This record gives sequence, C-alpha cells and structure tokens, in this order.
Amino acid sequence: MRFSNYDKFPSTKVCGEITEGWDDITDKLSKSSKDRNAIIAVDLYPGADEFEIAEAFSKRFSDIIMTRDLMKDEKKIREMTEPFMTDDVLFGHVTALGLEDYFDDDKIGRFRSTYDMKPGQTVVIGTGAAMISPARALVIYADMARREIQLRFRRHMAKALGIDNSSEPVSVQYKRGYFNDWRICDDYKSSIFSEISYWLDTNVSGKPKMIDSVTFMSGIEKTVKGPFRVVPFFDPAPWGGQWMKEICDLDRQEENFGWCFDCVPEENSLYFNIREVNFEVPAMDLVLLKSKELLGEAVEARFGKDFPIRFDFLDTMGGGNLSLQVHPTTQFINRKFGIHYTQDESYYILDAGNGASVFLGLKSGINPREMIDNLKQAQHGVVCFDTEKYVNRLPAVKHDHFLIPAGTVHCSGAGTMVLEISATPNLFTFKLWDWQRLGLDGKPRPINIERGESVIAWERNTEYVGKYLHNSVCLIAEGNGWREERTGLHRNEFIETRRHWFSVPVRHSTCGSVNVLNLVEGEEVAVSSPDDTFDTFIVHYAETFIIPEHIKEYIITPYGQSSGKLCATVKAFVRC
Repeated sequence: MRFSNYDKFPSTKVCGEITEGWDDITDKLSKSSKDRNAIIAVDLYPGADEFEIAEAFSKRFSDIIMTRDLMKDEKKIREMTEPFMTDDVLFGHVTALGLEDYFDDDKIGRFRSTYDMKPGQTVVIGTGAAMISPARALVIYADMARREIQLRFRRHMAKALGIDNSSEPVSVQYKRGYFNDWRICDDYKSSIFSEISYWLDTNVSGKPKMIDSVTFMSGIEKTVKGPFRVVPFFDPAPWGGQWMKEICDLDRQEENFGWCFDCVPEENSLYFNIREVNFEVPAMDLVLLKSKELLGEAVEARFGKDFPIRFDFLDTMGGGNLSLQVHPTTQFINRKFGIHYTQDESYYILDAGNGASVFLGLKSGINPREMIDNLKQAQHGVVCFDTEKYVNRLPAVKHDHFLIPAGTVHCSGAGTMVLEISATPNLFTFKLWDWQRLGLDGKPRPINIERGESVIAWERNTEYVGKYLHNSVCLIAEGNGWREERTGLHRNEFIETRRHWFSVPVRHSTCGSVNVLNLVEGEEVAVSSPDDTFDTFIVHYAETFIIPEHIKEYIITPYGQSSGKLCATVKAFVRC
C-alpha cells in the first residue's frame, strides 16, 4: 500500500486576530458599533444560516431587522425568476436580475421613513443588508463556499435568495443557485468588498469565527503571491471506487468515494490559518478580488471573473462505469443556457487496474438513428443498451491521456482513477445511459437523450479517436534529467496540457495564463521562485496546485522522499 501524504486541509498562514464563538463575536461588534456610532449590517451569502445569526445577535441587541422581510413576496419572486429557472429538472438560463430586483420598493420606503435605527442597538441581517442600511453602518459579511451550500441543500436546511425552497429536490435547489442566486450574489458581493469591516465563517453550525477586513485582505494577498491549493472535498457516487480512501487517507468506513473536487474555485474553499485556527472563505473571493493577477490579463479579458480550468478526480477503482454521456457544443450551451463556453474535457489516467478501460467516441459505421432508438428503448426498460456495439471501449493504463472535446460520447470505465482536466462549466452533462442503476438517493438519475442527440459529433468514430483523441503526445523539449511533452488538449479546446518528466529541477513559465498542475508521479516536489518572490511550496502525490499568472516563472524540484527520483507533473493553462 502506498504511503499517504496527501494534505486534505491545505492552508495559508496569515497574521491577524480571530474571534471565536457568538458571545465573543457579538461583544466585539457591540463595542465597535458604539465606537463608530453606527448600526450593524450583517450581510450574507444565501446558504448561511440567517436565523442562527439572528438568534445570536438578539441576545445582545434590542432591534433585529431581517432583509427577507423587506423583499417581494415569494410568489412574485418565483414569477420573476421563472424565465431563468424554466421547467426543466436540471437546466435553467443565466439570470439577468440584480439584487435590487428582489426588494419591495414600498417596504423599503416605509422602512427607511418610519424605522428609527439606533446606533449600537440595531442589527440588519440578511442578503442585501449593506445595500439597504445607512451609509455609516458597520458591515459584516457571513460568506460561504458552494461546497457547504450544496451539503446544506442535501440536508434541506438552506434557503434560497428571497424564498424558502429548502423542501425542493436537491437538483432544483442547485439549479436556482447556479443559474440565478450565486451569480446575483457574486456581483453584489464584488460591489461591497470595500465596505466590509468584518468577515464571518459560519460553515460549522454553532461554531462561528470572525476576522477583520485587514486580516481577510492579508490572506487574499498572501495566497495570490505564491502557489496555493484550494481545500479539496470528496463525495460518494453510484459508481464510486476505493483508490482515494487509501491515497487521500479518507474514512475507511464509507462505502466509496467517487468524486474529489481538487481544483474548482467556484466550489472550493480556502483556509486562512490564523493563530493555528483555520478560517474558511470561498476560493471564489480570490478570483473576484484578484482576477488579473491570478488569471493573467489575456485570460481575464476572455473569461472575466471566471476561473476557466477545472481539475477533479473520478474514482472507479473497485467501482463501476460512469454514465455514458456527452457535453454540449459552445453554440448549444450559449443558445440554450446563456453560458459562453462549454465543458470540454479530458481524462488523464492517474492509476488503472487490470482490465481498466475508457469508452470514447463512436464505432465506425454505426447507424445513428438505430443508436438513439436503442437508447430511448433502454431508458424505458425495454432493452439493455449494448454500449460496446456503438461506442469504442479502449484499454486504459497509468499515464494515458484521453481527449474529450464537446460533442464526444464518452465515459470512464470501471477500474480507472481519472484526473479530469476540463473547462469549468460543471453542470452540463447530458447522460445517455446509466447502466440500469439508481442514484445514491435510490431514484433513477436524469437521462438527457434528446439534448444529447442534438450535440453528438457523429463523425468522431474509431479512426478519429485513434488519430486525435488518444495519447496525442508530442515531445516539446528535453535535457539532462528532464523531458517536456505536449499531451493535448484537442485543437477545439482552449486548454493546453504539458507533462514534465524530471529527476532534476525544471524551470516553468506560466505562458501568460494561470497554471493548474497535479503531481502525477513521485511522492513530493518543491515549487520555488527563481528570484525568491514567494516561499518554497511543497506538493505531494496527486495534489493539485495553482500558480497565479503574475508569478511568470517557477521551478519544480524532486523533494524529500523523491529527491533524485523520476517525478512527473501535468500542467494545464489557457492557450493565449
């Protein structure tokens, strides 16, 4: 068994003060508000428990006002958001709304004209608190990463923006967040960063933590100055395997782990380690605040404040096949959902068991109409879809790289440990066939044959896959003790990937783009600066790490147990 040194809780050491527990937090804020002769505005990201916050503040402050009570009624909000929610079980359309659209003008008018907000006694709580409070308000922000919000969806304990949808199916809650709430609230949060005096971490119920804005910004600045990792999170799956339990040192009592989001800043958190206490913030805050330094000017100009590269794990070692699927083309995703780029991807094989395989592309000479008809019959239980009649099944071994541009029918087979390298839109998978199994909730998972049929690239057949999509490795350069290879991605995809094999220090360039890397061979390496602009950063096997574009150059060296031994990294960046 391989020794596990994978760090599940990466953090950035930050100097500053941290306050823990509601009593000490409200004590500190009471004093601060009196010193400033100001009311308190506790703004928050949807998913944060506004009623836990209200209960804590009501023990010390006499007047509590909830922004939810000043919004339009739920019926009007549902009508207002219907064009973006649609009647589809999974997919909506990117919202055109802003936070101001949620508030009732009459309620706000009466509130501002009749309510006597008393400095040191009044607390306004909820999304939009800073927007509707007087300019001199002491602003606190209770932030939350989407990872934790989704866990709260599953427990049916998170309320959406302006409505209580906590009893709805998890997929519908997620859809509202993805297409509507999170976009509105990221835009709004970006507009008030400079107004926030304190930040609250309420990710663990009943155990709040608070830091001031100076400490928060110190954490942001220190993180973006050097290499960093986001906090990974792991999830079971209907097809999940056993590899990550060992390599990532996870709970052996769990049945399986299928997913790991190892670098999805829209979903993941960052930890700021302050006086040996981890304070959790959404990694998206770094993207919103430092997009140019992080992404690079050219990438920011193209993608705005989106982090366009995603690394995640798909573990089927001791598990089953993923669902047979296809991702939409850019034209389709833009027209139907309002998203400007699609989920092009690839499978890099971190590890593989005997008989491991990947399903990729269609067999030459198949009849498309027959395949679609068989898929529809299988969906209704009339037949069992004969996947290998229509789809290429390719043997997979460690360090293979399979390229999957949008429109390509694919899935990982059982017995593989996949490092999935893809563009970020992470909702747009059209499942075609799910091997007659149920989801973890005991229900069939949604199948999207009609949409899938609209985007399948039928010309990506056996010959095409062999020529363009499987191990398209090209030597770029080599020297004594190192070799650089281009492993993809496909010419239709905007991500470039390079693999470096090395037993000596290797110098890297960011190539005008944020770099995302994974150590795919070797126990550990050290990432250092040629001019000492950042501290040496240690990376362990299978860990994904981010190099901000502004760093320009960095060196990766075998380290510790790997000193002098052969190591390998896979690096992804945006072709500029």
